[in-house]
Amino acid sequence: MIISFTPSTLSSLTELALALWPDIVYGEEYSYFENMLQSEHEHCFLAKEDDRYIGFIQLSIRNDYVEGSDSSPVAYIEGIYVDPAFRQQGIASQLLEAAEQWAREKAVTQIASDTEIGNQLSILFHEKAGFVEAGRLVCFIKHL
Repeated sequence: MIISFTPSTLSSLTELALALWPDIVYGEEYSYFENMLQSEHEHCFLAKEDDRYIGFIQLSIRNDYVEGSDSSPVAYIEGIYVDPAFRQQGIASQLLEAAEQWAREKAVTQIASDTEIGNQLSILFHEKAGFVEAGRLVCFIKHL
């Protein structure tokens, strides 16, 4: 079952986010999601199996340039995660369907995403879901 996040799901959502991004701080992410509840331009959906939350998708509406887009604003998948024990069961696709419907309701005509260049599983998921690769880039930083 796919549901929108609510105040009662914030702890579970934060735990799932920690599984995807282990470097985040629980309290900060919880507060971020709590503030997101009031946003018209950000949203999360969760996947639930029985009484357990097993996945999520985090979305935003971006008005700045999005690589490969030819419209603005663009819905953007900030993160998508499914517990490894529940993968290959169509759950990520269900989360994506909910995200696409949310984007349509916001009158957005494109949805974008990104992944690490070496994340082959994510690349395959995106391709299978109908995404077209818009480009690849290498990011740099220089300490001053």
